[in-house]
Amino acid sequence: MTAVQKVAIAGSGAAALATAIQLAKAGVEVDVFELKPELSTVGSGITLQGNALRVFDALGVWPRIRELGYPFEGLSIRAPGPGAPVIADLPEVQTGGPDYPAAMGMYRPDLNRVLLERAEEVGVGIHFASAVTGAEQVGDDAVEVWVNGESVGTYDLLVGADGVHSGVRDLIGIDTVPVRTGMGIWRAQVSRPAEVEHSELYYGGPAYIAGYTPTGENSMYAFLVEASHDRAGITSEDAARLMSEQSLAYQGPWESIRRDLAGTDARVNYTWFTSHIVPAPWNRGRIVIIGDAAHSCPPTIAQGAAQALEDAFVLSELLVESPALDESLWQTFHERRLPRAQAVVEASVQLGQWQLEHNRDADAPGLIFGIAQKMAQPA
Repeated sequence: MTAVQKVAIAGSGAAALATAIQLAKAGVEVDVFELKPELSTVGSGITLQGNALRVFDALGVWPRIRELGYPFEGLSIRAPGPGAPVIADLPEVQTGGPDYPAAMGMYRPDLNRVLLERAEEVGVGIHFASAVTGAEQVGDDAVEVWVNGESVGTYDLLVGADGVHSGVRDLIGIDTVPVRTGMGIWRAQVSRPAEVEHSELYYGGPAYIAGYTPTGENSMYAFLVEASHDRAGITSEDAARLMSEQSLAYQGPWESIRRDLAGTDARVNYTWFTSHIVPAPWNRGRIVIIGDAAHSCPPTIAQGAAQALEDAFVLSELLVESPALDESLWQTFHERRLPRAQAVVEASVQLGQWQLEHNRDADAPGLIFGIAQKMAQPA
């Protein structure tokens, strides 16, 4: 007997769909409510560490993820300036264990589509254009949920996996919200030169970090990290032009990237880095937040997606294996998830802060390696 028989989930990102899939596989009735009218088909690439790939295997989507993504090992550091020489080749920890590559790049809309298809396959009810607008505990064993202003009935649990601007977080009165860290990032989906076989980073020059990650046989995403600016309302043409101009100090594969940015179909987006970590508890009775609703961080160690997926995996495991949704379950959940997510947030923010301070004495490789070793232990 599972601790829940009927669950509502707000959001349709990785944390939401992973939770839905695992619960539905165990026979739980699951409804996913997404405020957007359809699954997002825009975006650039995403880097998935091995501990994320391990969760995909449990979900039953690893073969499809492996087919659509670009698995790789290692990380190269290049210098800015003429020739972009490689100054270091660094090994990566296989955080998912020996059965998975250290990392994988993937086009984000492809990932969204794979998870949605799997959720539908296992019987999850998917409802687009459906914003969770209210929730109220009913007695000790149910929560009534309102969608688009109307009640859709009672559930055993409401999971708020609705992102950094979580509406569910607001509904339950949690006032910890994401704050800007002072950095912004340009991202572009471009073609992959044959020489790019894993992630490469450039430190120094006009950007804090310049880099790229392969996402497929013919694709990769490139990024530039700068001091944050207000880029609201910028046209796609100006975005591509600005990213190209800011990359002029970087050579090597950046020559190919700039050619793509000059094309008429260049896809570029800009976002600010934010961070937050909600202290325990993440639940208020039978309503809980997970993923980016509960914690966010700059992508400086590329663990954001993995942490959201681990939230989903641990929560669904406890809900399936426990006889009751009680304080013991919540205590175990927080003990397994909060310290791990907090370590990632703090390390990610620290790496960015060292960049902002131009701290050349900081042991960034040591911090990254230490976090990777922690993540190699299953959540």
